[in-house]
Amino acid sequence: MNRRLRALHPRNWLELSSPVTLGFAGLSLLALLLAWFTSGASNRALFMVYRSSPASALFYLRLFLHVLGHASFAHYAANMALLLVLGPLVEQQFGGLRLAIMMLVTALVTGLVHLLLSPGAAVLGASGIVFMLILLSAAAGRQRGKIPLTLLLVALIYLGQELASLFRADQVSQLAHLIGGLCGLAFGLASQPRRA
Repeated sequence: MNRRLRALHPRNWLELSSPVTLGFAGLSLLALLLAWFTSGASNRALFMVYRSSPASALFYLRLFLHVLGHASFAHYAANMALLLVLGPLVEQQFGGLRLAIMMLVTALVTGLVHLLLSPGAAVLGASGIVFMLILLSAAAGRQRGKIPLTLLLVALIYLGQELASLFRADQVSQLAHLIGGLCGLAFGLASQPRRA
C-alpha cells in the first residue's frame, strides 16, 4: 500500500524541465490574477507600455513587464498555449539563460518600438514573445542550412495573418507581434543551439 502511495508522488511522474518557460507562464498568471483583484489597476501601473514620464522608475520597469500582463483569461490562454508548446523546445535547444535573455530583449525592443510608433496607445501581453519563439524555432530549426517545411509554413501563416491584420481596426498590437517575430528571426540566425 505504501509503495502505491509513493508512486503517486508528483516527482515520480512530473518533470520540471523548462523552468524559464514555466516561470514566465506562472508570473503571467500571477499578473492576470492581480489585475483581476485590482480591477485592472495593476495592469495600468505595471503591465502596460504607454507614453509616460521617463522620470518615473515604473516607466522603465513597464518596458520589461508589459509582456506578463494580459487583458483577459482568453488573452492569457491564447498566448500561453503556444508559449508552453514552443518555450520548452527552445529552452532545451538554447538553454534557460539564453531564452530568458531573448525574452528580456524582445520585451524591451517591442516596448520601445511601440512607444515610438504608437505613442497614443497602451500595449500588454506576451504575443511578441510568442512570435519571437515561433520565428526563432523556424530559424534555429534549420539543419545543414535547410529549414523544415513545417516550421516555415507555421511562420508564414502567422506572419501572413499579422500582415493582413494590420489593416483591421481591433485591439490587437500587430506591431508587437511583428517586432517579436523579427527578434526571433534575428536570434535564430545569429545564434547556434547548444550541442546535445
